[in-house]
Amino acid sequence: MLLGALLDLGAELEVVQGCVDAVIPDTVRISVSETTRAGLRAAKAHVELVASDQHHRSWAEIRDRIGGAELPERTRRRALAAFEALARVEGAAHRVEVDDVEFHEVGSWDSIADVVGVCAGLEDLGVDEVVVSPIAVGSGWVHGSHGRLPVPVPAVVGLAQGWQVEAGGEGELATPTGVSLVTTLASEQGPLPGMHLLAAGVGAGTREVEGQANVVRVALGVRTVTDEAAGSPVATGAVGLMERPMTLLEANIDDLDPRVWPTVIQALLDAGAADAWLVPILMKRGRPAHVLSVLARHDELAALRDLVLSLTSTIGLRESEVRRSELPRGWATVEVEGREIGVKIAYRDGRIVQATPEFRDVVAAAGALGRPVRDVLDTARAAAVAAGLVGGAEVRHDLKR
Repeated sequence: MLLGALLDLGAELEVVQGCVDAVIPDTVRISVSETTRAGLRAAKAHVELVASDQHHRSWAEIRDRIGGAELPERTRRRALAAFEALARVEGAAHRVEVDDVEFHEVGSWDSIADVVGVCAGLEDLGVDEVVVSPIAVGSGWVHGSHGRLPVPVPAVVGLAQGWQVEAGGEGELATPTGVSLVTTLASEQGPLPGMHLLAAGVGAGTREVEGQANVVRVALGVRTVTDEAAGSPVATGAVGLMERPMTLLEANIDDLDPRVWPTVIQALLDAGAADAWLVPILMKRGRPAHVLSVLARHDELAALRDLVLSLTSTIGLRESEVRRSELPRGWATVEVEGREIGVKIAYRDGRIVQATPEFRDVVAAAGALGRPVRDVLDTARAAAVAAGLVGGAEVRHDLKR
């Protein structure tokens, strides 16, 4: 249902299928069709097996498959987080070590495709933050590999601890796979946040449920900056900004070889830091030092914290909650003598504010073409202007990523 909603929202089927094929090649074929549930239009995702399957598969095997696949890094991290959460609750329920967990239904090819496909769809849509409503888990009984179980099943109960749930109706309305995805992907839970709504997608479940539409709805939008006291935009000019909660990691370091710093900063950025930088300071007894600052999204905080501790000589970190307001952005590409160069687009209220060639692409193109970097940069800027990527121009829908 989540996969269907994301495909209905605009995630590219080819992108999703490509990511699934990278993890479990030649096993499933994904398609989507339009249907209705309780009279409401919805998209039904179909995951068709094209290879024989067995329902028992270990967490270690799935981890190795996802870890070794050629995937966008955030897609990989999100998919691994969802399966690790499943492994932990299964391990606790059956009193086995996490690495020894054998998945049953959730280890089948189609379940792996569901998890990887949802994470790939979010990445293709450029989703940075997920907010989830209260989770309707259902009621009654269900039959599985462990026999007759009450709804919600034990895995759902374990995954949903700390989250708001409600019965929501009869039958199993939330599966372990679905709850694992929403609880690991979401940074918060609550009502629909204030935002500029861009689109919505509706994913259909298999069953027709009497008295209600068996669907999941996903809304895509850009957060607006709000005045916490008044609950309204802080100013007219704030409309069109994205606002996201983040954590600022900081450490004062005076005993690291300065030649190492560029590799530390690059490693943190490669690992998903929103930004990382150094500020020179003077510490006790006049020792020169640096403040390392790392801006981290909440779903990447733990990994970045560990990375700072492993890559630097610090033995401690400061953490503070911050909010970052930013222009929504997207990407386009231009060509310079056959070399593709990305152009970062920042926009507001449907109009381009800035269009900047990606400098790394410019440097790579200059090296390949044997031309000075400044010449290639000027040519890329001219190509962007020729493509209509200039301040004040209307931003196309396909650039809003």
